[in-house]
Amino acid sequence: MELDEITISRAILSSQMNVLIDHMELDVAVVGGGPAGLTCAAILAGKNLKVGVIEKKLSIGGGMWGGGMMFPRIVVQEEAHRLLERFHIGSVQYKPGYYVAKSVETVSKLTAAACDAGAEFFNLTSVEDVMIKADKRISGLVINWTAVEMGKLHVDPLVMGCRYTVDATGHDAVVARLVERKGGDLEVKGESFMWADRAESHILRHTREIYPGLIVAGMAANAVAGESRMGPVFGGMLLSGEHAANLVIKNLK
Repeated sequence: MELDEITISRAILSSQMNVLIDHMELDVAVVGGGPAGLTCAAILAGKNLKVGVIEKKLSIGGGMWGGGMMFPRIVVQEEAHRLLERFHIGSVQYKPGYYVAKSVETVSKLTAAACDAGAEFFNLTSVEDVMIKADKRISGLVINWTAVEMGKLHVDPLVMGCRYTVDATGHDAVVARLVERKGGDLEVKGESFMWADRAESHILRHTREIYPGLIVAGMAANAVAGESRMGPVFGGMLLSGEHAANLVIKNLK
């Protein structure tokens, strides 16, 4: 069979453009494809909700890829071990209460779970603003190509509507900071010093709806609350993503 380059290009364009058009209105926009975002997206899509994961980088996975200081292993504590099992992620018990998992396997299986459940991924896409109208609720995200942001180009964005937004953008808490900067009734305190036990034990408390239509998850939740960081232990990230998904499901009902 002789390959036709034009057909290949058309196949990519028509397929992805149809997906993008179909996802201009979402049930849930998950911003950030790290551990919390992937877990959240997989659970939400599994409930037959239309979910789009918006990731500004080329790759999905956030801080998990690099493990601890580029050693591709992560630690998950006892409380979150059931989520490794739920997503068929292998692990080895290092000592009671501590499980070691492979970074690459964890990212790959969480991503596959989200894809299998029906979530769509929009990588190399940045959120540069939010849509808030008279009801004082986030009802859409203003998106553009990450390359436009990096190149500081004057290119107008597009808008993706959503019933709920989950800010899972990690330390930067991008969506929350946009709301704060634009005058929303919201304060982003910024993350505090390293204290793994405190950060992990408090993260579910901070995973909440901080502005109408906006839930924070993962390290973004701790950053908004002024909470500590935790390093390469990821149980709290997984549990936070699960909790954020459950909050969305409850609120949409």
